[in-house]
Amino acid sequence: MMEFRQLGHTDIKVSSICLGTMTWGEQNTEAEGHEQMDYAVDMGINFFDTAEMYAVPPKPDTQGSTEEIIGTWFKKTGKRGKIILATKVSGRAPFDWLRDDGSKTQHSPEQIMEAIDKSLGRLQTDYVDLYQLHWPDRPMAVFGGGFGYKHLSDQINRIEDILGVLADIQKAGKVRHFGLSNETPWGIMKFLQHAELNKDLPRIVSVQNAYNLVNRIYELGSSEIYHHEGVGLLAYSPLAQGYLTGKYHNGALPQGSRKQLFDRLQRYETPGADTAISAYLDIAEKWGLDASQLANQFVTTRDFVTSNIIGATTMEQLKLAVTSVDIEMSDELLGEIEAVHMRAPNVCP
Repeated sequence: MMEFRQLGHTDIKVSSICLGTMTWGEQNTEAEGHEQMDYAVDMGINFFDTAEMYAVPPKPDTQGSTEEIIGTWFKKTGKRGKIILATKVSGRAPFDWLRDDGSKTQHSPEQIMEAIDKSLGRLQTDYVDLYQLHWPDRPMAVFGGGFGYKHLSDQINRIEDILGVLADIQKAGKVRHFGLSNETPWGIMKFLQHAELNKDLPRIVSVQNAYNLVNRIYELGSSEIYHHEGVGLLAYSPLAQGYLTGKYHNGALPQGSRKQLFDRLQRYETPGADTAISAYLDIAEKWGLDASQLANQFVTTRDFVTSNIIGATTMEQLKLAVTSVDIEMSDELLGEIEAVHMRAPNVCP
């Protein structure tokens, strides 16, 4: 049964499964996106996540297409009021096709203002429930950059200035709440600190980071923030981009898969990954479980997770993901998962 959880310190309750959308407009058509949304709502999901950058992989001719597909569904169904809608503004990157003046993306006040207005237009709505900074403005290794920290540059937009423009768009009624994504414990706490010191600045309510059986880095510093500050995790990549389903096991390369189409899954091809993934697949087989459902339900049942962002390119995948909430995670099963994690911790950071 679908569970509903509080989003930060807000009065919003979101489903424990969030519908991810990043393949719509690339691997999925508009009709397929609409079918996924119809099914998700029928199954009790009230939370959709997207981004101005989607579809993926990012490129000029598909940028914004995912938001447009959601927008046409809202127009067709009239169900905007039933959905908690989250989108994201792109962080500092060499992408020069998102802004009207050809500027590379960053979190300047001008770019954030432009980005939210364009997202609202594509989504065919006048407000977003949760607006997230897709990745930090400060230059740093994200999306599988590995362990450690290397300081790259101090040429950034100040956090207080970013929060200032977010306050402006909130006052304008365009956004209800704000969150971070691909953020570190330091970054999360700095955003919270500025909001604490200046009550005119908005307080973040969530952080969207990768979290799965082979990447539990979030537990090492950020999970504690949930318990003390009420900033929950919106976990993305619960299946490690498909690796935890077993579909790439022993070198398999299914036609139409993301790896076969785009070869962009190196985050989950690190030394030691095969051994750890094989061990988790063995656990699923021993317990008579679908490997994808085991991986999804592990994420969904962590006490610091507000919602698990699932993604699918087929209805079969989507149904497995949504019904994973019915899997019982016994202490014995969790013990076997922990034993693998102790032998091979965070092999794909």
